[in-house]
Amino acid sequence: MEHRSLPVPEGLGGERVDAALAKMLGFSRSFAAEIAQAGGVVLDGRALGKSDRLTPGGWLEVSWEEKRGPEIVPVHLPQLGIVHDDEDIVVVDKPAGVAAHPSLGWEGPTVLGALAGAGYRIATSGAPERQGVVHRLDAGTSGLMVVAKSERAYSDLKRAFKEREVDKIYHAVVQGHPDPLSGTIEGPIGRHPGHEWRFAVTRDGKPSVTHYTTIEAFPYASLLEIELETGRTHQIRVHMSAQRHPCVGDGMYGADPALSARLGLARQWLHAMRLGFRHPGSGAHVEYESAYPEDLQHALDVLAGR
Repeated sequence: MEHRSLPVPEGLGGERVDAALAKMLGFSRSFAAEIAQAGGVVLDGRALGKSDRLTPGGWLEVSWEEKRGPEIVPVHLPQLGIVHDDEDIVVVDKPAGVAAHPSLGWEGPTVLGALAGAGYRIATSGAPERQGVVHRLDAGTSGLMVVAKSERAYSDLKRAFKEREVDKIYHAVVQGHPDPLSGTIEGPIGRHPGHEWRFAVTRDGKPSVTHYTTIEAFPYASLLEIELETGRTHQIRVHMSAQRHPCVGDGMYGADPALSARLGLARQWLHAMRLGFRHPGSGAHVEYESAYPEDLQHALDVLAGR
């Protein structure tokens, strides 16, 4: 059993327990919430829940069991496309239904598991279950991901993503027709107050910026090109849903199930189309592109009446 005893740091008074523990002790918010739910967070003798607020100047006691992270399980996954491979990086075309890396509660295949199964050696930097991962795609989102093979590449790419030096272009089909047809969505994103696994535009969320342009309009939907200025979890899905134009097929964020069924979609119409960055080895700007997978192309053809 691990234990920490400390005063509530200046500046964290009024913060939610799960958010404060993540900042103070380096936990994920989900693990911090588990600690609180197990009775492991006590403030001035009173047990707190994950959404309770810390009192400025209070004395905090935190107790938890160390949790072993999920392991990378090698798998044979021929659907994972290798777009580029050299001594520093491997760029993959991730199919839907594949997570970027192992996580608690995920039992399906992962990009790291597929690379391990194919014999790739990945950088050892990062948490054990996320070694080499410098950015992620949702399991239900297809498209381009870059994974670091060298430690130099990991450091350079992590910095580039953090400093917004990477071009991340997505295509999405959303319900309805955004007005204006091109624009920028700015809205801080945080965890949804009523749903553990969802995110939302919230007052105390992280700053998030999404740029979009309409490529083609259909009777019930629009094909958009989207550029991310920031990279929050579910950012495109949350921002488009907040505009009342959820990604088609995205039931978690309010998509019409009847339209999803008509288009044969079992996941959100969202694809990481292009990825550009300064190569960590050569220093040259490189850019990679991916074609629509079969399920997304079929949905597009139905919308277009082809």
